[in-house]
Amino acid sequence: MRATGLIISALLVAACNPQQPSKSNAGSLEPSEPEKAAELRWDLRSSGEGVALALVSGAGSTAMRLFCPAARSELLVNVPSFKPIGSEERLSFGSSGEVVALVADSNGDAQRGGVSGSGAVPGNLAALVSGPVSASYGAQSSGPHPAPPGDLARAFVRACAKETVRPAAQPALQPAGACQTQDGKPVPANRIRAIGTEPFWGARIEGRCVTYSHPEDQKGTRVWTKFSGTTSNGSWTGSLGGHPFVLRTRPQADCSDGMSDKRYPIAVALTVGGEQRIGCAEPL
Repeated sequence: MRATGLIISALLVAACNPQQPSKSNAGSLEPSEPEKAAELRWDLRSSGEGVALALVSGAGSTAMRLFCPAARSELLVNVPSFKPIGSEERLSFGSSGEVVALVADSNGDAQRGGVSGSGAVPGNLAALVSGPVSASYGAQSSGPHPAPPGDLARAFVRACAKETVRPAAQPALQPAGACQTQDGKPVPANRIRAIGTEPFWGARIEGRCVTYSHPEDQKGTRVWTKFSGTTSNGSWTGSLGGHPFVLRTRPQADCSDGMSDKRYPIAVALTVGGEQRIGCAEPL
């Protein structure tokens, strides 16, 4: 009975004095995700050069900046932490399901650091900054970051709209998309469809973008390429899965896909995954 009483007393003492984490353990805990997010804040800045919405840390470093230059009808997204990739000329930016593809300088941004992507001010800019924002460039990503406060986001969108200038004497031209821009210059539309057999494959070409598909990837994968030549006698050079991706076209009035009686005006040679493939193509 005496031993039983001692055990009960020990249990009561333990219940009344729960152990607390030591100061040394508490100091070694990593910041939680909400704590990390709280270290960042959005700041709206305006000057004669334009208006910027910047995501900055408590130490003053910039994680991401959105910029509308004065009287340029342009949106620039800069991520200082991104490293330039010589073969990558697309930077994607957006929130949730709203995404815009911008043309990136593969040499990096010498003025701001990191990598910047630019393009015409998108019509859905308000949606792009309405929630947690992210940017991606090749395999690199930044975000999702906390959504800009509503008042700052609305002020930024209004300011960008004011910076959009269109000629008064003639209708505004539709801006070229990222697929129609290469090295800051427009490229031909190049809207063609290619098909091949043994093995089966397909490609839809628009500007310098090639969407390559095969039975295991029926939706297709977009490949960003360097284009040269013409639609019917040109080359699209890029990479897919770490391997060279090269598609070449040449005129051939009686090109056959090997399965039907249909004849195509363009012959295609494709290098993908270390393999050589052939096919035919026609304008869309």
